[in-house]
Amino acid sequence: MDVSPRIAIDAMGGDIGPAVMVAGMARARRRDRVLRFEVFGDEAKIAPELAKHQPLFDSVVLHHCTDAIEASEKPSQAIRRAKTTSMGLAINAVKEGAAHAALSGGNTGALMAMAKLALRTMPGIDRPALAALLPTLGTTDCVMLDLGANTECDAQNLVQFAVMGSAYSRTVLGISKPRVKLLNIGTEELKGTDELKEAAGLLRDADYLPLRFEGFTEGDRLSRGDIDVVVTDGFSGNIALKTAEGTARFVTDLLRRAFTSSLRSKAGFALSKPALNLLKVHLDPNNHNGAVFLGLNGLVVKSHGGANYKGVANAIGVAASMVRNDITRKIGEDLDNFRAHAFNGEAAE
Repeated sequence: MDVSPRIAIDAMGGDIGPAVMVAGMARARRRDRVLRFEVFGDEAKIAPELAKHQPLFDSVVLHHCTDAIEASEKPSQAIRRAKTTSMGLAINAVKEGAAHAALSGGNTGALMAMAKLALRTMPGIDRPALAALLPTLGTTDCVMLDLGANTECDAQNLVQFAVMGSAYSRTVLGISKPRVKLLNIGTEELKGTDELKEAAGLLRDADYLPLRFEGFTEGDRLSRGDIDVVVTDGFSGNIALKTAEGTARFVTDLLRRAFTSSLRSKAGFALSKPALNLLKVHLDPNNHNGAVFLGLNGLVVKSHGGANYKGVANAIGVAASMVRNDITRKIGEDLDNFRAHAFNGEAAE
């Protein structure tokens, strides 16, 4: 799709608010000169930040509103204020066609609830899923979903997640036929819940889809680089993601402590600094920021609440990539293909 992506920004979301969101927009705009932004939030707080970043002067339309969603606000409460808050208005800009995608660093539950209500799920999708990229030892990152949108999933949900995750991998990572695995407690076919076994059977039979289903994987294999898409329910996925993030912080903190424990250690740190900087870059969540709600009639990206301006810029880049590659259309085509084959199989029986 040959377009200049227009991204709706909830400038009031995230732990820091307008300062980091605007700085992230400026970094993204320096990388991609055709980006445009519809920015929603308190003009008194946003305008001074915009004035600091010359690359944004001709690319931003600022929409003033003082109402914002709190981090602790329940989704049921947030929905009632969808028409007056910066988050709700950013999503509505996608619904109305004023923007190609929306981005927020705010309350995840509220963002999902508002997005689902405003944009609705695509035909053939029962539940939207939250997908993100995980760092690996391979040449590319790994797509993982669901990461918390759905705590319980049946086999059909998992198959739909596999289709959506594969489309995301093809779009953002450029992998023509992604390797897909289901997260399980073992790799043997007899292990796991009935839902996992049924989903595995459906995916094995779907060899006409642009993906390669390779069975089950365990949690310790997520970062090895031999999987392109990992599919699971939101409960397990969220635990796996938070565990991986915690482990990354543990490793970096442990190394920092070890290299400052003595003069000899400090000398070793000086010699090892190039390798440690590479490790830091690889494990920095800001370099993988930008979780995506897949399965909606519109694009919505969730930035981590604690992301810095580099992380915000990365999330904007993810949104722009999905817009240009028309991921919603690709997911729809894959789902139509799956349903057509499934229907023909049932008719033959």
